[in-house]
Amino acid sequence: MRQRTSQLLFQYWNDVRGERLAPERFDIEPAQIGAILPETCILERDENGEYLFRLAGTRICDNFGRELRGQRLHDLVPADDRVTLSDVMTEVSERGAAGLLDLTATSADGRDVVFEALLLPLLHMSGTITRYLGSISPIDPPAWLGTEKLEPARLASHAVVWPDGRPHAAVASSSRQAPFVQSLVGARVVRVDRRQFRVVQGGRADHDVFTLRK
Repeated sequence: MRQRTSQLLFQYWNDVRGERLAPERFDIEPAQIGAILPETCILERDENGEYLFRLAGTRICDNFGRELRGQRLHDLVPADDRVTLSDVMTEVSERGAAGLLDLTATSADGRDVVFEALLLPLLHMSGTITRYLGSISPIDPPAWLGTEKLEPARLASHAVVWPDGRPHAAVASSSRQAPFVQSLVGARVVRVDRRQFRVVQGGRADHDVFTLRK
């Protein structure tokens, strides 16, 4: 994680998580991450398996030049990258991983900007993961960012981060766990502040109350 927003959000989420697979949706207190709220979002997985933005921070919407609330996460990337994005979200949803993406978005006149996106699982009803806490922040933002609508962003790189260095014990012992994806074998270690995490390269209605402000 290169971006301070990603680091702060991950650290907060991991602290709230404790020993669990993931924190509960209503464990998240916006006031605790007030400084980065404009670059954070809440997503949900609906009954059709679509990942939808329930809430998106004002800076995220400004940067992409459109309102993202109600939009599909997969619409942020072109069709060729959607299977890979689905694979990452499966690891997040079924195994409690954190998804880390680099997205290269392009303006109408061909100028590029790179975003780092972090997607974190949240336990919701019946102890299942159907909500996600995330952030999307630009790396070296250009002066023109926020002045025009961006095209779907190419998935430049992706990884999953195991907060405990491996899949959570509750998943490892479950007979319902998904098998390891071969392309996820092999890992590198990254450090955030004083913490160390193992990063594995990827491959293949209640009302949410979560106010996002500038």
